[in-house]
Amino acid sequence: MKQRKDSVPELENVLRDALIQEDTGWNMGSFGAIAEFHHVYGDDVPTSQDGLMQVTPRGGVRIDRLEGVTPVAYETLSPKPHRWTQAVSLCLPTDQAAMHQRDVLTELGADTEALRATDRDAVLFDMGLAQFQVDFCIRTTDPTLLEVLRANEGRSLFDHHSPAMGAILKAHPHRVALTRIGRVEVYQMIGGPDTGGKSPDGPHTHVLPKLLRAKRTHSANTLIPEGLVPCCGMHPENPVIGRLGEDLPFNKAAFDHFQMLLQAWGAEEYLAGKNTAWAALKAGKEARDVSEPATRVGRAGCRNGIRQWRLLHGESALLTNWASAFDRDPEQTEPENLGH
Repeated sequence: MKQRKDSVPELENVLRDALIQEDTGWNMGSFGAIAEFHHVYGDDVPTSQDGLMQVTPRGGVRIDRLEGVTPVAYETLSPKPHRWTQAVSLCLPTDQAAMHQRDVLTELGADTEALRATDRDAVLFDMGLAQFQVDFCIRTTDPTLLEVLRANEGRSLFDHHSPAMGAILKAHPHRVALTRIGRVEVYQMIGGPDTGGKSPDGPHTHVLPKLLRAKRTHSANTLIPEGLVPCCGMHPENPVIGRLGEDLPFNKAAFDHFQMLLQAWGAEEYLAGKNTAWAALKAGKEARDVSEPATRVGRAGCRNGIRQWRLLHGESALLTNWASAFDRDPEQTEPENLGH
């Protein structure tokens, strides 16, 4: 992926600004284990912190490293034909992104690097999920939970004879996702029976054993260049989707802001697919007179370009024809990941 040097924004400034935006979400993790942080409607407005950090009573995020980081901006196709998702992944080369990949419950000691001073005496345990770019941990001072965890250290949490996972789900310890770039911490309850079977609004975690077994660092529909591994996800305000996944009236300012990042940090094939579609639509060309992009990435750009043209310029018979021809099946779509 070649970045366009003439208009590349300063990464640190982009991140610093995003950390005080209520509608920006963050995550760290892998394909199957992820910790997410974002603000909840009605919570206090985020304020500037020392360093690249944000913390609330529900959770927090901190970015400790920018050296060697490559930002990758991308849009993905939503199963809902009037929407799309967007993100910037902060990536490291594969050899620099690797974490410890422990496969058993392991005590790591006091979490002296915790975001809040009040949590730095709490004990950190690697859950042993064996994921490439994240050490997915829990943190607690609960003596009852500590006793169970220490008695089962060195065993897999998925061992049916171990009581550790049940104790974790009952006690709701903090979850801490550690990568070579930084950390996300979640203080809210674990989604399950105690939360009505769903994740709480705001910061939360997902650990999905079926996906963990795939040993993948990210979804196949995330446009990460070969040789890079995503270590932190930033999800700027989506122009059509709210923080709770609701439809919103089109927000042109949010759209323009992300397009600036996409132009600087996006895949050229994707941008070519979108820009070619826009140019043909502007010229009034019928779909039958246009060749579909040859690559999967280019086709995704074309399809999202059609969706965005509708919002930018309104519905038309021409656009309906294009959508029928090119944005016509579930290929490349997946459940929306909004960083929430």
